[in-house]
Amino acid sequence: MENNPTIFGKILRGEIPADKVYEDELILSFRDIQPKAKIHVLVIPKKRIVDLREAKPEDAEILGHLMAKIPEIAAKAGLTAGGFRLVANNGDHAGQEVPHLHYHLLGGEELQKL
Repeated sequence: MENNPTIFGKILRGEIPADKVYEDELILSFRDIQPKAKIHVLVIPKKRIVDLREAKPEDAEILGHLMAKIPEIAAKAGLTAGGFRLVANNGDHAGQEVPHLHYHLLGGEELQKL
């Protein structure tokens, strides 16, 4: 975390506050400060992985754990009915703004079809 200059690194180090939804030894989830849906939560690995293109085989445990926790995080965020959308933007052309892998967990209302 010390070598992570991103805003997520600052959140992980406690340098800036976040409205946390879930945290354990491998991942952190918190509410997005600029929500794109009624409920918008970001889910990040604590280990900095820039994006899925840079994930390594040794990251499989962390990424699998993150995915397995999504239903619990969704429930804690209030996404218990109607479903949710999970999106990860990978790279500039996909709209990734923070160079630390993160998933957008969106819902709480009917979302536009993709």
